[in-house]
Amino acid sequence: MKIVAIIASPHGMKGNTGRLLEEVLAGLEPEAELELLELSRLNVKPCTGCDHCHKTGVCPIKDDYEPIKKSLLAADGFILASPNYIFSVSAQLKAFFDRCGNIIHCLMLEDKYGALVETSGGGDDDDVLAYMTRFVNSTGAQSVGGIGSPIAGARVFPQQDALFEKARELGKSLCQCIRDKEHFPDQAGYRGAFKTRMRRLVEYYKDEWSAEYDYWQYHHKQPDKE
Repeated sequence: MKIVAIIASPHGMKGNTGRLLEEVLAGLEPEAELELLELSRLNVKPCTGCDHCHKTGVCPIKDDYEPIKKSLLAADGFILASPNYIFSVSAQLKAFFDRCGNIIHCLMLEDKYGALVETSGGGDDDDVLAYMTRFVNSTGAQSVGGIGSPIAGARVFPQQDALFEKARELGKSLCQCIRDKEHFPDQAGYRGAFKTRMRRLVEYYKDEWSAEYDYWQYHHKQPDKE
């Protein structure tokens, strides 16, 4: 079982988000193969809207995005971790999200599972986790849940013992869902509707977006039954 953890804090694993992520990772099963990617140490530039990835399947920007994409495609599950910056994810994670147009149009992470980690200075944690969940579902994956919390100091949290126990349970749940191929009915409505929307979009642009159209013909031959 391979799991990719992407942390989008500019402080990497040394910050508050990294501290909470540590506990989630501690809950992973020992046999899980973990790849930890710190966006603060990588180079992911903003999307330029060139449409090249839709036509060829590859982003032409020379940075670390394509290797990250390759890791996600090879994984069974993934973890996204971000601080709450002005009611949303960090700029580092948003830049990565914006580059995932090809992944989202083709729902390339279908049959995979995601878990979410978020920290804030003063709250609104659920709103940011909901946004991250929508991203996970829009890639075709299912979310096993998320954990978010305001901080109470540098790498310190309110009700920390209970929070860390919940974080370790999230890591454990991610592994269990991968093994059991868990299905989340509460996410099926959005995922099914979004898949139909992307199928129609790619079919409409099939002459311009040849790589994505070919992907759909090979990977999504049958209508979604969700």
